Parts: sequence; structure tokens; C-alpha cells
Amino acid sequence: MHSERMILVPQSFSLKPSIKAVVFGFLLLGFTCKGQSLQTERPRLVAAMLGDDVVLPCHLGGSVNPDELVLEWGRLDLNPRFVFMWFEGSENVNEQNTAYKGRTSLFTDRLKDGDVSLRLT
Repeated sequence: MHSERMILVPQSFSLKPSIKAVVFGFLLLGFTCKGQSLQTERPRLVAAMLGDDVVLPCHLGGSVNPDELVLEWGRLDLNPRFVFMWFEGSENVNEQNTAYKGRTSLFTDRLKDGDVSLRLT
């Protein structure tokens, strides 16, 4: 027995072909790219005295190859939003917010162990 299903979509829902392609492209990216998002719902309180260095702790679940790591530390209230960017083995300062230039670093010797904590100076 052959059964057919029909989905009714209101006319107001119709998408133009170019928008359909973009939506499909984003869906395809979601299934072909691997990665982890470490965005936190509730930020942890980190206290420091004015002028002191501070470490924002973050640890991935396992080991990491620093040469394949893409890491972004950011703040949604900034423009550009990037506080720190690491791309495949080196820091990327091109899109970094100017307020953080020269003030951020990773513990590069700990990256292979999954420690992606950020130091602010």
C-alpha cells in the first residue's frame, strides 16, 4: 500500500528561492562542521583587584590539538565582540576589540590538555 503525505503551508510562509538556499546552507553547515560551544548560561564570579591580572577559567572535556583549535572569547555587548581569538595554532588579533589588544593570552603549554583559560592583564 502506498501512502502519500501532504504538508499544508500557509501562503504567507512561502520563502523566496534565494532565502531557501541560505537556510539550507546554514542547515548543511550545522551537520558538517564539528565543534563545541562553551557559552555559559550563568557566568561564574571572578574577583580581582584593580590593576591585577585575572584568569577566566575554562577547560574542555579532553585533550586538544592546538594546531586545529579554533577558539573565541567574546562579549556580546562589545563591537567587535571578540576579546580573544585563537585560530589553528596562533592568536588572531585582526578582529579583536581594541580595548583588549595586548591584554589577553592563553596558557599555550596547557592547550593540549584542554585548558583554554584566558588571562586578562
